[in-house]
Amino acid sequence: MTTLADEIRSRLVVLAPEALDVHDDSAAHAGHAGAAAGGGHFDVLIVSDAFAGLNALARHRKVYALLADLMPHRIHALSLKALTPDEL
Repeated sequence: MTTLADEIRSRLVVLAPEALDVHDDSAAHAGHAGAAAGGGHFDVLIVSDAFAGLNALARHRKVYALLADLMPHRIHALSLKALTPDEL
């Protein structure tokens, strides 16, 4: 069975990440209104050359565009850190 974290990973590979960590933090939010509706809470770290020359807002928009149809119904909260390899 494919998890939502797996779905997030599979969509973000188009950015050719050097590093990609998707952590499902939903259990820490049990009982929260968003979690009760089936939405998940995720922490994402992605390192990719695709972010070179982009400010933080543009980086987030690039990631959100790939996940747009999952929000807000399946992804309730997304903590995102998007870096270039030089920023590690």
